[in-house]
Amino acid sequence: MAAPLVQVHWKSTPDEHDYPAAADYLALLAEDAVVAAIVADLRRAPMVVKKAKDILRASRLEALTPDNPHVRRDLLKVTEGKKLSPILLVRGDCRANVPMLIADGYHRVCALYWADENIEMPAKIAAMPAS
Repeated sequence: MAAPLVQVHWKSTPDEHDYPAAADYLALLAEDAVVAAIVADLRRAPMVVKKAKDILRASRLEALTPDNPHVRRDLLKVTEGKKLSPILLVRGDCRANVPMLIADGYHRVCALYWADENIEMPAKIAAMPAS
């Protein structure tokens, strides 16, 4: 395996404010009880490692361009050696054609995709509660 093109430093756990940020986003997609269950699952989830390109593919989202102010800010953090917070994800369902959700960390995923799409990113993945 080739060495990554850039060195990224990661925090060992997501920032505490990432969970309410994820909940704010998820509240646009689900009712309060579902959002609370997902956030609780994210808090308990073990850390996994996934590539930036695979996160984007599974979410079916396009990468924001490097000139996006938030993407640019995260790219700057990487070049300055600052630690980034892991990503919070909600598992999709390929059987139902439901994409994965990036509950928190979309700009970080995009930034690292442009830096090196094969960068492995720490993430927590929650399951979508059964309906």
